[in-house]
Amino acid sequence: MKIGCPTEIKPQEFRVGMTPDAAREAVVHGHQVMIQKGAGLGAGFPDEDYIAAGAAIIDTAEEIFASADMIVKVKEPQAVERKMLREGQLLFTYLHLAPDPEQTHDLLASGCTAIAYETVTDDRGGLPLLAPMSEVAGRLAPQVGAYTLQKANGGRGVLMGGVPGVAPAKVVVVGGGVVGTHAAKIAAGMGADVTVLDRSLPRLKYLDDVFGGTFKNRYSTAGATAELIREADMVIGAVLIPGAAAPKLVSRADLSEMKPGAVLVDVAIDQGGCFETSRATTHADPIYEVDGIMHYCVANMPGAVARTSTQALGNATLPFLLALADKGWKQACADDPHLLNGLNVHAGKLTYYAVGKALGLDVLSPTLALRDAS
Repeated sequence: MKIGCPTEIKPQEFRVGMTPDAAREAVVHGHQVMIQKGAGLGAGFPDEDYIAAGAAIIDTAEEIFASADMIVKVKEPQAVERKMLREGQLLFTYLHLAPDPEQTHDLLASGCTAIAYETVTDDRGGLPLLAPMSEVAGRLAPQVGAYTLQKANGGRGVLMGGVPGVAPAKVVVVGGGVVGTHAAKIAAGMGADVTVLDRSLPRLKYLDDVFGGTFKNRYSTAGATAELIREADMVIGAVLIPGAAAPKLVSRADLSEMKPGAVLVDVAIDQGGCFETSRATTHADPIYEVDGIMHYCVANMPGAVARTSTQALGNATLPFLLALADKGWKQACADDPHLLNGLNVHAGKLTYYAVGKALGLDVLSPTLALRDAS
């Protein structure tokens, strides 16, 4: 198979879809790997590393899209990239279609087959290709939130860990999954007073058993959320409904009850955000203010630590990438129902229910799409 990896063009996106190690593995499996010139530089991988791995360096994205059987990326294809996709081509990347009707319609019109990292599952009910970036984003959230809390950046001027005789920052993490757990661990490690909200009693029991007094947890109700955010210096939004738009858990009206200069960090912004006042920002201009509350809503947070993120993502995606290349997408998905769960678009049909529900579009089940394609 001809595997193409173009340079990411989303603003301040420094990750790359394939590491040199991944390229080497694909070449060993008998595939042709094409990397766009300079694609790995932001993550610290020069072209020479890819050449040594057996990949070809290609000057332009246009050449890669024109000749590759499979396109491997990190972020969703931008408008100019979507125009280059073609019928029968396989796209393997993060998509986050539920809050993005324009991308969805463009992918449908292209006729390509698109498998989304964020909806591939595993036998434990997890999301193995989303998890590494969730871990990174969760660990970054208190770090960027602490920066935003500084007075010079519009925040309350509160130090996360306080000092002797002065209370630490109060941090509320909404959601106790992968993002929330990692955010809570780091925030607590910085010395903050941390509470995690979640609606799953088994998850709350797990957090209590594993982390004990490191941070607190509470069952998530509207009342508990309102009570905690009134006192919070920082609220980290860490909720996820796989493939679907994030629920809005903090309304604009709630902002009036918060402390002036408090910080909202919305890690769910890729799925539309879990705060009513959230809108996607970039690393170049990450922070904005609404009603005296500071918002950090960067849509590709892990891109800030591109080398760590690229390596973590590459470790997770490589087995699936090789399966798709070795077998072709139809056989790979037939052999692995968890990979089939990643199928979002095929031949002009939407194949992921949560996206169809969010956008009001008809959906063909992935099983039927696979049968029709065989």
